[in-house]
Amino acid sequence: MNKSLSLKSLTLVHPNAAGLDIGSREIWAAVRPDLDGETVRCFATFTPDLEALADWLLAGGVDTVAMESTGVYWIPIFELLEARGIQCYLVNARHVKHVPGRKSDVQDCQWLQKLHSLGLLSASFRPDAEMRALRTLLRHRAQLVQHRAPHILHMQKALQQMNLQLHHVLSDVTGQTGLLILRAIVAGERDPLVLAHLRHPSCKSSEETIVKALTGSWQEEQLFVLRQSLELYDFYTAQIEVCNAEIEQQYAAIPPRWDAPDDLPTLPSVKPGSKSKNKPADATRQELFRITGVDLVAVEGISASLAQTIISEIGTDMSRFPTAKHFCSWLGLAPHNDISGGKVLRSRTLKTDNRAGQAFRQAAAAVTRSDSAFGAFYRRKRAQIGPMQALVATAHKIARTVYYMLKHRVAYHDIGAQGYETQQREQELTYLQRKAARLGFELTPKQAAVPS
Repeated sequence: MNKSLSLKSLTLVHPNAAGLDIGSREIWAAVRPDLDGETVRCFATFTPDLEALADWLLAGGVDTVAMESTGVYWIPIFELLEARGIQCYLVNARHVKHVPGRKSDVQDCQWLQKLHSLGLLSASFRPDAEMRALRTLLRHRAQLVQHRAPHILHMQKALQQMNLQLHHVLSDVTGQTGLLILRAIVAGERDPLVLAHLRHPSCKSSEETIVKALTGSWQEEQLFVLRQSLELYDFYTAQIEVCNAEIEQQYAAIPPRWDAPDDLPTLPSVKPGSKSKNKPADATRQELFRITGVDLVAVEGISASLAQTIISEIGTDMSRFPTAKHFCSWLGLAPHNDISGGKVLRSRTLKTDNRAGQAFRQAAAAVTRSDSAFGAFYRRKRAQIGPMQALVATAHKIARTVYYMLKHRVAYHDIGAQGYETQQREQELTYLQRKAARLGFELTPKQAAVPS
């Protein structure tokens, strides 16, 4: 019996499906081929044309549409069709290529319509509108921080070429002491003693050391570069502050996603001892707790910045992921196994640009030396499979913890490294007892030697 199955013999899952092939200038749309009239049409990408496309689809009885994620061109038509009541499927182009069949004699939109009507395409995850707005602002803020970073390097380069080795005596030239000195230099001050007096009392380097570091050649062209780089740094810093204010307004507009009581407990703004120049506003932790009902920052390794990145990327509705395994697979933290003949030929984690997955990896990197359960887990796995795989395994464990917290609204409690080691010892002892009983033996604890 031939096991191959023709596409024509498959059962229709979405009989009123349509397919869209989206480009920057035009969109090709295909509806059911058995409808009367034109079943494939081309539309421009202007808003009136998108409205005409939606009207044409609704007139043809279309209730669901499949489209490939082509750049950002799909977003306007996706949101417009979603607002008109049509269920939209954003599909991965790789999934379309992996489906068997010929598509050389049909257009891409017809191929998408055929596959979607047969239920062979799965929709990509997309958070709700409020989380998407927050995600957009947070991604823009991250880009502002990235754009600001090169200008710090430009300032250091200009100082180095004048042999003003400020970056050797200060851990951060954009810290409190560093910015005071840089602004004084730009304002025209050249005396190293006067500049060294701007040292903050908490600075580890002495004034004498700073005087030596600030003794160099004052070149006008390098001072010009320093001045403009400092102005660009200040500009991006001001834009980041404006973006922070906009993010706070977005937080205030998001209602709680749980039955929140009127008197929520006040959480600390940051973890003790944590320092970060690019940290979000102090109220971020409290806002995330108000929205989600759990304190993700309490999880070891997750800062307020990582917590807001995770929430904006995954949303708060964990029902979109049936199990924790589905969630970790979507994050790119689960192993992908190539199986043939019942044997695993290759096991690896696939490359992904998932920002939430990267945030969990950063959280895992932060606990490698901590006295927490996650830290003990990482060190145990590192001894077994190496540092790289252990980092992914730790990120996977943190992700499962966050999934359970959001799904069941439970607080996080760290048992500590000692508690984790005790737990592992008990599990290993239980396993050995069962194995001994299975082989007909009985484990007996070793008697401690009695001192004479």
